[in-house]
Amino acid sequence: MKESVCSPATTKLNPKKGPQFERFALPIVEILKDMGFAGNASEVLDRVIERLKISEAEQAETTSTGQSRVRNQIAWARFYLVKAGLLASPRRGVWALTQAGRTAKLNADAVHALFKNIPLRLSRNPGAAEATTAGDETGDADLSPAEDNYSAELLSILRSLPPAGFERICQRLLMEHGIDNVVVTGRSGDGGIDGVGVLVVNAFVSFKVVFQCKRFKEGGRVGPGHVRDFRGAMAGTAEKGILITTATFTIDAKAEACKSGVPPIELVDQDQLVSLFEKAQLGLVPRQTFDVNREFFNEFRT
Repeated sequence: MKESVCSPATTKLNPKKGPQFERFALPIVEILKDMGFAGNASEVLDRVIERLKISEAEQAETTSTGQSRVRNQIAWARFYLVKAGLLASPRRGVWALTQAGRTAKLNADAVHALFKNIPLRLSRNPGAAEATTAGDETGDADLSPAEDNYSAELLSILRSLPPAGFERICQRLLMEHGIDNVVVTGRSGDGGIDGVGVLVVNAFVSFKVVFQCKRFKEGGRVGPGHVRDFRGAMAGTAEKGILITTATFTIDAKAEACKSGVPPIELVDQDQLVSLFEKAQLGLVPRQTFDVNREFFNEFRT
């Protein structure tokens, strides 16, 4: 991976100067430049953590609402970069630099100056919002952007389901996305198989898949041990495994899933899970919105 000109030392922010999430803004921009100006959100998150050498202990820290503190701060940095016009999300799960972001020359002071006067609304709970700015000294981490409340609500519902209910809804989700003959087997144990199905590639090729559902609370992290246990359980039974969770996967878990010489395992984390529900419109009602075209009204100002 190409090294950034922005080192961890230059991105460290004086905690007295601004919110801690600001330290992640420069790495996000530089990593996206390395990736050709756009990248998968999950991969960008992992690369930021790797570049800043965030320890496992720090990654395990959670906010008062149970979110991963580091990942929540990265999400806030991304949110402010969008508000500043440097970042865009052309579609869910993808972060991309705008033209301004591609040419921006930033340092820690420039980031702080850029962010401190950006007003936005934050939400502690769906329906409860408060106004703040990036200059707030307390703007650390147990808040979520109000624009994405439905994702948090969906994940909260999924986490509240009983184990059997979560397995059944994962069964339905896999069926909606083209897996045939999906059956919940109901085996118990961390390394067990929760269900099986058949993925039909074409009229001549199909293969058996097995899946496991891990319903973790907010802030939970699935490690490499879970992946190895699942692979051990599926040995000799299927060509591919799918591990679905309401949490996130550690970097080591992702490396274990795609290790060469062993059956591959597809990982579906909380963000991908929401995306799959969106694409299938499963339990979600689409809503239309509009952007105002200000230029249209110019001719009526005279």
